[in-house]
Amino acid sequence: MKNLILICLILNVCVAHADDGYRLWLKYDLLSDASKRAEYQRFSTFIEVRTEPTPVVQTAQAELKRGIEGLLGAKVGATAKLKGGGIILQKNESLPEEGYRIESKDDNLFISGKDERGILYGCFELLRLMQTESPVSGIKIEQAPKIRLRMLNHWDNPLGTIERGYAGASLWKWYELPETIDPRYQDYARANASIGINAVAINNVNASARFLTTEYLSKVKALADVFRPYGIQVFLSINFASPKILDKLPNSDPLDPDVRKWWQEKAKEVYRYIPDFGGFLVKANSEGEPGPQEHGRTHADGANMLAEALRPFNGKVIWRAFVYSPDPAGDRFREAYNEFKPLDGLFDKNVVVQVKNGPIDFQPREPFHPLFGAMPKTPLAMEFQITQEYLGFSTNLVYLATLFKECLEADTYASGKGSTVAKVVDGSVHQYAFTAIAGVANTGSDRNWTGHLMSQANWYAYGRLAWDHTLSEAQIADEWIKMTWTKAPAAVLTIKNLMLRSREIYVNHTTPLGLHHVMGQGIHFGPEPWLSRSARPDWTSIYYHRADSAGIGFNRTVTGSNALGLYHPEVQKQWNNPETCDLNYLLWFHHVGWNKRLSTGKSLWDEFSARYYQGVEEVGWMQEEWAKVRDMVDPEMYADVAGRLAVQYREALNWRDACVLYFQTFSKKPVPAPFQQPTRTLEDLKKIVEIYQLK
Repeated sequence: MKNLILICLILNVCVAHADDGYRLWLKYDLLSDASKRAEYQRFSTFIEVRTEPTPVVQTAQAELKRGIEGLLGAKVGATAKLKGGGIILQKNESLPEEGYRIESKDDNLFISGKDERGILYGCFELLRLMQTESPVSGIKIEQAPKIRLRMLNHWDNPLGTIERGYAGASLWKWYELPETIDPRYQDYARANASIGINAVAINNVNASARFLTTEYLSKVKALADVFRPYGIQVFLSINFASPKILDKLPNSDPLDPDVRKWWQEKAKEVYRYIPDFGGFLVKANSEGEPGPQEHGRTHADGANMLAEALRPFNGKVIWRAFVYSPDPAGDRFREAYNEFKPLDGLFDKNVVVQVKNGPIDFQPREPFHPLFGAMPKTPLAMEFQITQEYLGFSTNLVYLATLFKECLEADTYASGKGSTVAKVVDGSVHQYAFTAIAGVANTGSDRNWTGHLMSQANWYAYGRLAWDHTLSEAQIADEWIKMTWTKAPAAVLTIKNLMLRSREIYVNHTTPLGLHHVMGQGIHFGPEPWLSRSARPDWTSIYYHRADSAGIGFNRTVTGSNALGLYHPEVQKQWNNPETCDLNYLLWFHHVGWNKRLSTGKSLWDEFSARYYQGVEEVGWMQEEWAKVRDMVDPEMYADVAGRLAVQYREALNWRDACVLYFQTFSKKPVPAPFQQPTRTLEDLKKIVEIYQLK
């Protein structure tokens, strides 16, 4: 009997300790530091609400109670019984919109918000401080979001698939809605609210018109009802040809009175279902999607028609600038600029143009998009990709905060030095009346939400930077590690260092020195630098790398496509001279000879090859570093990441060997010492990549 009891106790301990990642960064496990528990307990005997108990405020109160009771292991009362020792939730009209203040005063903690969302965000901030064991005694902090609309874009489809989704099927169980509400919807909303996300577009930008039918609006309403108490608005991606598809109108011309009336009536219907509906997200005249250009109209004509329909309800139109023509003699880099720059000032006030961070398509490294700083009369929203479409899917560890920050801190020089991309997006440079930022979501039906546990950090980091782009990638990583993995100082330092180096490591073993768009066709996985045929020339690899016997790279200077000329002169100076160009962007802007001596002292070929080999070695280093924290983190979660790092090592070898062998056919040079020639042949690698593309 004693042995049986002992076994049961051991099993209980194991079950309690095991973690599958579902709780994300909202674990609220009992704090091990007794002194910190005592400090927080001083202010946690009760929670008092001194404002209207709206659903959002009630959510804030319930979350605070849940978090404190988990972290401190003590019950929290609902009303004051003493003069001090509690947390007071209240309004403060002097604060900025959605802003909050946390202040220790009269032996109580006051969480004040300009509005109900401000109170909610203040409660999550206090819980973050407690989770990371930060001091709260004598605290007085005040924060407000720098960007007004902080959105996730879901590329989810009606049948449950996700375009560029790597963590299972869609979260939204369309066939069960609206009758069945999966508890996961609320957990998703909690996670978003905890990092300040206040809007979601729930369906793919390659949109099905079905989402505007009565059948689907009732389903969308059910989701909106779950999200509303967490301060989250719902947006819909729309198919521009919906009038023609759904109601057989002769066309979808935005200047046709019947089409305009159709959208006005549809907007009224949407708002009857969802009174606080956010608006429409639109991908038009891009990659085959319908749009106004089919009728001889401009993007502004199309956006303004929708803006007119949404205006009575204060809805927004978010019009994506991801457009490009299939011109084999052109440069995709220029396309969005060429189409949108002439329209600056022609969009209605409730239209925001959403621009990807770079001019091609979410590559591991891109120069910032030249439209940022070029449209002073049109609010531009940033579009980042959180899902790792070009960054190893869910098998590669790549911390994207470094990528986000690199773009946000880039200087456009639009209004002189210091006109960073971040300050363009937050309205500081051009005084935009409305500001927005979007991240393409990496969530799916996998139990741990994001496939790779470490990819949760990218969701978290996006939200934190959308709220405050001045936060450092190191600070965000530190928070996330302590809330998700461990507070052990040695482990935190090791994991943080690994995360901060991970993006550069990925670039090294896939696309060094500014190489770009050489991944596998269709699914965008693995290397395929030899790709020369596709449905469009700008979907091939040779379109971008331009490798020949002389060298490699896309000449975008004045002697080439002159895409560099789209930037302000001060930016051009950084990249226009191959002798001084940052090596990270060298092949983005220059066709460079294989023998060209670089600032590293090596020839281009030797440096190019060395980075691939070093990238593989660095993935090996990541495995060694991860092994150091084995006994300091949850064993189930540790094993999951360790397994994916092993996969990443294999994939890094494939990238290295495929690219070195392929480009060696042009350079005709040996792999530089001390590295060894790959043992596999180029044909071996081509067969592997062909298997990747099989359906």
